Amino acid sequence: MCGIFFSLGRDAYRSPSEHVLKLLRNRGPDSVKEVRVEIEVLDPALDGSISEPLYATFVSSVLALRGEYIVTQPLVDEATRSVLCWNGEAWKIDDNPVTGNDSEHVFSLLLQDCEAGFDQDMVVQSMMHIKGPYAFVFYDGRRRRLYFGRDCLGRRSLLKSTGPTGDLILSSVCDKGVVGQWSEIEADGIHWLDLSSGVIPVSATESKERHIQNIAFHVAYAQEAGCGEVGSQLSLPYPPLNKSVAPHMATSLDPTSPSVRILEEHLRSSLALRVRDVPKRKHAGLNGSGDHISNVAVLFSGGLDCTVLARLMHDLLPETETIDLLNVAFENPRIHKTSRAHDGPQVYDLCPDRITAKASHSELQTVCPGRNWRLVEINVPFKETQAHRDTVIRLMHPHNTEMDLSIAYALYFACRGIGVTDDAATTCIHDYATPARVLLSGLGADELFGGYQRHATAFARRGYQGLVDELELDINRLGKRNLGRDDRVLSHWGRETRFPYLDEDLLKWALAAPVWEKCGFDQDLSDAMEDEAAALEPGKKALRLLAWKLGMRGVAKEKKRAIQFGARTAKMEGGKMKGTQLIE
Repeated sequence: MCGIFFSLGRDAYRSPSEHVLKLLRNRGPDSVKEVRVEIEVLDPALDGSISEPLYATFVSSVLALRGEYIVTQPLVDEATRSVLCWNGEAWKIDDNPVTGNDSEHVFSLLLQDCEAGFDQDMVVQSMMHIKGPYAFVFYDGRRRRLYFGRDCLGRRSLLKSTGPTGDLILSSVCDKGVVGQWSEIEADGIHWLDLSSGVIPVSATESKERHIQNIAFHVAYAQEAGCGEVGSQLSLPYPPLNKSVAPHMATSLDPTSPSVRILEEHLRSSLALRVRDVPKRKHAGLNGSGDHISNVAVLFSGGLDCTVLARLMHDLLPETETIDLLNVAFENPRIHKTSRAHDGPQVYDLCPDRITAKASHSELQTVCPGRNWRLVEINVPFKETQAHRDTVIRLMHPHNTEMDLSIAYALYFACRGIGVTDDAATTCIHDYATPARVLLSGLGADELFGGYQRHATAFARRGYQGLVDELELDINRLGKRNLGRDDRVLSHWGRETRFPYLDEDLLKWALAAPVWEKCGFDQDLSDAMEDEAAALEPGKKALRLLAWKLGMRGVAKEKKRAIQFGARTAKMEGGKMKGTQLIE
């Protein structure tokens, strides 16, 4: 995980403001470096002579999670003055697992393309072969070209704005109110600019269409793998959603179904990439005894998605390694109006997600008794929520609705990882701060496997056609609605959140599979009285059956609950406001 800042000015170098630099350091506490490059510009009107140069400023902060040593960024090739700011995880390149530091691998790949004299199409095509989340800024010093973009799902944040003098700014985070209007770089392709002419892009307030046609070249992702000409489109690493609605065999899903087995295989492979070889940290802070250090933690509501991840992690990590389960609960004055009757822990113990988390924690202890499962109860008083309100709003910007805020609150405090935990040895509750720098999230499972209530509603109204239309809508807007915002909020505490359900290989299978192999909305319930597995809720049926197969019977029966309602961050300041209401 890293923080990226890039500025391109006509008159001078422009470093990040103190506020943005602080946010970048929070994202990457292991190193921060600035690199400046003066870009020579040839003026055709002056017979190719050098005119006024452009001034490029590159800043990167680093959270070191790959390799045996800290690789500071930006990475610079002195021979060509090429520069890379990389914020991501290249799990595979050309389907080959990447070992060691991935930023060095990516930089080497890009430099090879430039060294060979390939045009911009080859550089862009190289990015297509990377599997994993990323946002990047790469300057090709040989040809004075700038490339930037996000992976096709938008799992890392990259924002764009223009400064007071028209400078182009690209950044993982923004300084709301100090610089002009900010917008997210769309996760729909790779952008590149030819800087040899001295042209600086138009302001962020102008239309994307004009920006692409007149200033920047934009290579878009194709809707189907392999379609389109090289140089005009990139191939997505997964197919379009299978929208088949044809009748199928009238057999219900069960724990032995092929789709349950394939899902388990993909999840295990995805998790193996994301939880193994995480650098171990020395014990520090509020964590008590150093015998049970957690290197990987789970954002843990106790629901189906995150608990299945925790259960599968047990099979991948040494049994001596503790797994922290981070569960957040809020004091909501709208709900706790009679605070005297609900003083102390009861305020938090009555939160739906706290109840579910304790039940799922208990089930994990029963099914995997040799593991130390540490449930971290993160209790957030309303006063503390308000104290951090401005910070959360700044982090999630340019998203600015009440729903954005209620979701961001839960992610922000959960990722901070400071709460209380029950010491199994002494049965005492004590303060605790997780040392884990890698967190796992179950995001993506609902969109892939039909877990939202609106999916059930769509099926009830229009059958499979309505269901697949709703699923397609969710998949297509995942990066725009969620992931950029979540990355800015979650990364604030110097931790990296990883999304196993959004692994490219898992996505490839899940989107290609017919919807009835993932959901059970038309299931035959005639055997439900005799077979508990058959009676499981139809949404995310394949995932529920996997939980059942793994021994997590209670988890398999858990109903879906939105994070803002489970943690009670919804409508904290007034019961009549709507989620779409803009924040003042």
